[in-house]
Amino acid sequence: MASNTVVEDPWQRFWLLATIIATNTLYSSSILVASALLPQMQGALLATQDEVSWTMTFNILASAIVTPASGWLAGRFGIRASLLGCVILFAVSTFMCGAARSLEEMVLWRIVQGAAGAPLVPLGQTLLFNSFPQRQHATVMSIFGMANMVGPVIGPMLAGYVSEYYGWRWAFWMLLPVTMVSLSGLFIVLPKDRPGRKAELDWTGFVTLAVAVGAAQLILARGPRLDWFDSFEIQLAAFMAVLSFYMYLAHSLTTERPFLDFKVLRDRNYVVGCMMVFLFGMLAFTPLIILPSLLQNQVGYTDSDIGEILAWRGGGAMIGFFIAMLTQRVDPRLMLLIAATIQLLCGVWILSFDLNVDIVTLNLNSAAQGLAIGMFWAPMNLATFSTLPQEHRPAGMAMFHLLRTFGSSLFPSLVVGEIVGATGANYARMTEMISPFNPLLDNPGLMGAWSIDTLRGLAALSREINRQAVMIGYTNAFFMYSALALAVIPLCLLVRKRPSATPTPS
Repeated sequence: MASNTVVEDPWQRFWLLATIIATNTLYSSSILVASALLPQMQGALLATQDEVSWTMTFNILASAIVTPASGWLAGRFGIRASLLGCVILFAVSTFMCGAARSLEEMVLWRIVQGAAGAPLVPLGQTLLFNSFPQRQHATVMSIFGMANMVGPVIGPMLAGYVSEYYGWRWAFWMLLPVTMVSLSGLFIVLPKDRPGRKAELDWTGFVTLAVAVGAAQLILARGPRLDWFDSFEIQLAAFMAVLSFYMYLAHSLTTERPFLDFKVLRDRNYVVGCMMVFLFGMLAFTPLIILPSLLQNQVGYTDSDIGEILAWRGGGAMIGFFIAMLTQRVDPRLMLLIAATIQLLCGVWILSFDLNVDIVTLNLNSAAQGLAIGMFWAPMNLATFSTLPQEHRPAGMAMFHLLRTFGSSLFPSLVVGEIVGATGANYARMTEMISPFNPLLDNPGLMGAWSIDTLRGLAALSREINRQAVMIGYTNAFFMYSALALAVIPLCLLVRKRPSATPTPS
């Protein structure tokens, strides 16, 4: 049966969904697995802190570059062959990551791993959209979205546990048994398909877009470490990104068969959906990146406390996904508005946090964030692709997930830059007040254990000023988060109501 028709057998649809979810969970887990292993890999591979970070940077770069090629892969080889080939290459590269004996080998295989895994999400989602009847799309996308949210959370947690007891290599190798199960499941349940018309790769469009995306991702990955545009490397990458993107646009608008067909941009729902998923990518993972460091380094929470907070977020997301499944007959615009409003309220709530915030408040806020994400994902997918012709879905999915990935890299980098900059600026402003001529510093009830007369008292005062300066930086970041959540609401109002479900011809 062709993969562009509904699969009639319910059991085949069930197993298809299960294997696609397992495959995508593996890929989403692998992206951040290395983040928990960097200290151990640094020592084992005799690398500096800056050098070992390339194992993360190049993996993300490879994923971003190959994601737009998903539509071409589906047209050239078919979805079945493309998925099986990508999973096989992903398994080989994952094994070689664990077997790497030098930094160069690790970076090489992380590049291959990112490139092999990148098409799995858009191709898997395309297959699910095409194989399930429209009335079940909300349920399927909710379950699919749950897997994409769970992977980045459980991946680093399991990797940290396994590496502590068995070594960092086993944190990669632990993915292999599940990868083999997923590969076997895909081989059995994937419906056979044939490529459409012979797909010719627009090499000019692909190379220019790859360079533009790669340079932009390099800026986001290296910018906070190199002080952004004060670095020649960042300036050069920015020049390459702008020039390459201009060349890509000029070529794509003047060629008959561009690498990514701009015809999909005629669909208003798709354009609005791409804007929403770009903002969604910014909002979904930012708290996972910035909150743990704040809570651990400044507030004093332990790893187990942070794990509990993340667990509440996961629980809220699961509830949100179930709500989306139960309300699939409700107008997606209403669900999008409710979810976006909850996300905004969470951002405003975070703005009230200080360094004395208790774990109950953090758990509830984390659960509410997860709830909003879970409720938003499925209606966003339905609104985006409900009016897009089926033949444009592979290319549309590729661009959709490229924007999600780019957004999830962009905003955390901007936020980290704001935190670092605001911390330094506010520390400098507050230390200006520390002077023998400030009468407030002579008040014992105000100063407590702090003192400007002893070295120990000055050190304690400096630590407290730094804590408060850091908190101001995080507050600025939370304000940016809230403003971004507010920007999602008008987009929800631009979505057209999806057409009524109609039988899909087989």
